Amino acid sequence: MTAYLVRRTLLAAFTLFVISFVSFLITQIPEGDIVDEYILAIHETRGLHGRTDFEMDALRELWGLNDPLLQQWARWIWGIATEGDFGFAYLNTTGGSSGQPVRDIITSRLPYTIYLSIFTVITTWVFSIPVGIYSAVRQNTLGDYAFTFLGFTGLAVPDFLLGLVSMYVAYAYFDHSVGGIFSGEYLNAPWSVGRVIDMLQHLIIPAIVLGTSGTAGLIRILRNNLLDELNRPYVVTATAKGMPAWRVIVKYPVRVAINPFISGIGSMLPGLVSGSAIVSIVLSLPTLGPIFLEGIAKQDAMLSGSIILMLTSLSVVGVLISDILLAVVDPRIKLSGSGRGGD
Repeated sequence: MTAYLVRRTLLAAFTLFVISFVSFLITQIPEGDIVDEYILAIHETRGLHGRTDFEMDALRELWGLNDPLLQQWARWIWGIATEGDFGFAYLNTTGGSSGQPVRDIITSRLPYTIYLSIFTVITTWVFSIPVGIYSAVRQNTLGDYAFTFLGFTGLAVPDFLLGLVSMYVAYAYFDHSVGGIFSGEYLNAPWSVGRVIDMLQHLIIPAIVLGTSGTAGLIRILRNNLLDELNRPYVVTATAKGMPAWRVIVKYPVRVAINPFISGIGSMLPGLVSGSAIVSIVLSLPTLGPIFLEGIAKQDAMLSGSIILMLTSLSVVGVLISDILLAVVDPRIKLSGSGRGGD
C-alpha cells in the first residue's frame, strides 16, 4: 500500500505540473488580455472614455505580460511551489478597478465551496443508495415506477431552474429565506453552534438542487447493477443457507453494485465546484464557481488558471481516494504496481 501511494503521489505531482501549463495556456488563447479589461474598468469607474497605448504598454510591462509565455508560466508556478503565491487578480470580485491576491480570493471562498460539495455528496449518497436498493429489490412495483419517474425528471430539469423554483416554494410556503449562506444576524458573527446550524439550513436547498441530477443518475446505476447481482449463484446460495434477505443484499451484491459510486468520486468533486457556478449565482452563494466564470470572461489568467489547477487537483485526489476505497470495499480489487488489479 505504501509503495502504491508513493507512486500515485509522484504521478499526481507530474500530472499537476503538466496541467498547470495547459491551464495557463488555455487562458492565453482568447484575443486580448487582462490589460484591456483593466483599463476599461478604470475608465468606467471614473466616468472616462477611451484608452491610451501608453497606459496599456506600461501596465503590460509592469505585470510582466510582455514576457514570453513560458517565462510567465514558470514565474507563476514557481511562486505557487515555493511561497503558495498564486499571483494577482487584476480585477476584483466586484468588477472594480483594483484587484487583490488570488490566494485571498480563493481562501475566502474555498471553505464554503468545500462545505457545499461535502454536504451535496452526503445528501446524494443518503438518498440514492437506499432508493436504488429499494428499486432493485421491488422491481416493477409502483414504488419502482415512481422513483424511476422522479429520476428521469431530476435528470431533465436544469439545476438553475430547480433553484429558482426551490427559492419560491421555500419562501412562499415555508417562510424560509433562500439565498446566501448565512442569515443576516450570522453574516459577520464569529463561529458558534448557532452559526453552523444556520449555515447547514442554508445549504439544504443548494445541496438538493446540485444533487438532484447526480442522485437520479446514481439511483439508476445502482438499481441496474444490483439487478445483475441479485440472481447470481452466491446470492442464491447465501439465501438457501438461511441468511436473512436484507443481510444477504447488504453484505454481498450491494458491495459489488456500489463500485460506480466510489469510482465516481474523482469526477464528482470538481464537477460540483465547476457545475455549481450558475446555481451559486442564482442562490447568491459565495463559492468559487462565480469567480471562475468572471475570471474567464475577463481573461484574468492568474485567477482562472489557479482555479482550473485546483479543479484538476480535486480530480487527481478524488481518483486516488476512489482507488483506495474500491480496494477496501471490494475484496476482488487489489492495489498493484500498475494501479487497479483485476476484478
